Amino acid sequence: MRLRQLRHGSAVLVGGVALVAVLALVGVLVPATGPVALGAAVVLLAIGLTVYEPVAVPILAMPALVVVQRVGGGGVDLSLSDFALFGAFWFALFFAPRPFSGPMRSLLWLSALYQVATLFTVIANPYVANTVEWFHAWLSVGGALVVGWAVGRAGRARVGLTLFLVPCLGIAVLTCVTALQQLAAGNTGAVYLEWPFGMHKNFIGCVLAFAALVAYARPWWVGWPRWFALASFWLCSLAVLASQARQALVGLAIGLILVTLRADPDRKRSKLILLAVIPAIYFVVLVVREQLSENNQFNSAYQRLAWYQQALEVWHQNEAFGVGLRWWTAGRTEYFFQPPNAELEVLSSAGVVGLIGFLVLFFGAFVVLWRMNPRFGTLAFSILLMRFIQGQFDLFWSSVVVSVPFMIVGLCVGAEAYARRQQEARDLTGDVLPNPDHLRSVEEMRSV
Repeated sequence: MRLRQLRHGSAVLVGGVALVAVLALVGVLVPATGPVALGAAVVLLAIGLTVYEPVAVPILAMPALVVVQRVGGGGVDLSLSDFALFGAFWFALFFAPRPFSGPMRSLLWLSALYQVATLFTVIANPYVANTVEWFHAWLSVGGALVVGWAVGRAGRARVGLTLFLVPCLGIAVLTCVTALQQLAAGNTGAVYLEWPFGMHKNFIGCVLAFAALVAYARPWWVGWPRWFALASFWLCSLAVLASQARQALVGLAIGLILVTLRADPDRKRSKLILLAVIPAIYFVVLVVREQLSENNQFNSAYQRLAWYQQALEVWHQNEAFGVGLRWWTAGRTEYFFQPPNAELEVLSSAGVVGLIGFLVLFFGAFVVLWRMNPRFGTLAFSILLMRFIQGQFDLFWSSVVVSVPFMIVGLCVGAEAYARRQQEARDLTGDVLPNPDHLRSVEEMRSV
């Protein structure tokens, strides 16, 4: 208890000092440098919100996690989503409720193991993009887990997932409208969005597949009305279909099958959704079969087969540790493509050692999430499985489409820990946990 009070008091003190310092800085900078003053004002707002709600910044970062606009260069090519995640991570690290639960600790250890496994390629292949991507992968997995945990463990899962879903619904609307415009013009091709920022069809498909699965799962602790969840699910699903991202369709289909067939303690799910899943998978198989039967050696199916072979050629240059992360952007070989398969990407980048770490990370996480309470573990397991399946047919380590599923996993794990503390409070006092002060009172009762 004393440690908790000391931590809370220190956070308030540091926040107060920083608030005064930033306020003074803004006053000095406003007359001379508008953009810098604006940035300082944003920091001031973040600190002020944190004093009111310790996990305010991780919560407010949720909608920004789907902004794929690229910034930077020279080996530091990151997205605005990465910067939002980076900023939210530090607030989550210092202000999120502690301690981490058992599943959360296991996931973080698995993430650390993968980072150790890929550290060998950073040492063996010293160049800027390699080092940057090593930290980027850590942020996309471990950092996203911590941000999600902060939101879920603070009891803000409903707000957090709603803020994530809202921009996804906006993207879905734009995708469907663009698809209708293309059809009216006689164009049956995939949808690429240019506004409000450039979005590739595979990004659209993967991110909206995550949103569709979250809406369909609709765990009780999210508290969404049934009509809202179903409308969001069908809108996002139609947008995934319009994007023509085949890996997203397959991943969503597998995720829906898992959520539908696994027993839910809170509701019975209709199996009719499986009637829509089967045609979706058949459509993907039909398209791939048609491409393979063509004489066009440059269609996407044949191109992938060529890239698979070339990725193996790159791996043979250093079978143990690979040629380095993001080797395709650094001129490390004669090839300049990112392998469209998760295992081949890791194998060529980090070698056999890195691939072992990658497989341990995912299959270890699957075991951890499957053992959780299905109320929380089913969504976490299915969203991570969806990403793993998507990565079998397209680029894997690609910013948003990695961080978002791990963020949702962390949020589910945090929500389970929050619910467990509520149940403990009911057992001890007969009431739920309305605020952190009640948490302290529960701990005092335990110590008596």
